[in-house]
Amino acid sequence: MKINRLLVAITTTTLLLTACAEDVAQTQKQQEMDSQSIKDLVYDYSVGNIEVENASITSEYLIVQDVNQEEQKYELPEDEFFVSIAPYINNTHPCTNHNLTSCQGELASETFDVVIADSTGNVIVSKSIESGENGFVDMWLPRDKEYQVTIEHDGKIAESNLSTFKTDGTCVTTMQLL
Repeated sequence: MKINRLLVAITTTTLLLTACAEDVAQTQKQQEMDSQSIKDLVYDYSVGNIEVENASITSEYLIVQDVNQEEQKYELPEDEFFVSIAPYINNTHPCTNHNLTSCQGELASETFDVVIADSTGNVIVSKSIESGENGFVDMWLPRDKEYQVTIEHDGKIAESNLSTFKTDGTCVTTMQLL
């Protein structure tokens, strides 16, 4: 009887240690991803190169859910903030944190002239950017700053302020081109 209890205790402990080791290995794997790998992963989900049930992005994490409803979280770079902007003319939707797999903007595959300046007037972005098939313009900006964003398209302009603090959303759907 004592031997059976001992075997059960050893087996249970072994299973628990194995499960913990797998959790630690998964956490280490996620932490070992460098900033470029995370950016590449975000891009691949955004353009549909990798199909999953759901992939969303907050100010701190890329959160991926597969078809089995299993979730993986990837930490985003400490010094960069992901923001996705969907300029629009007529139609938009409310959004806080961008869903890479389901958010759809009005102006898909269109070219926009984008200028982003920080609060001291330093221009961070000044270029033409094509929106994805989802109608969003994705970019990475320095964290913990405030910005003035100007977007031009076909003679129409949208201007807005945005910030890249921990409490900020990653999806901007409020920039109407007028």
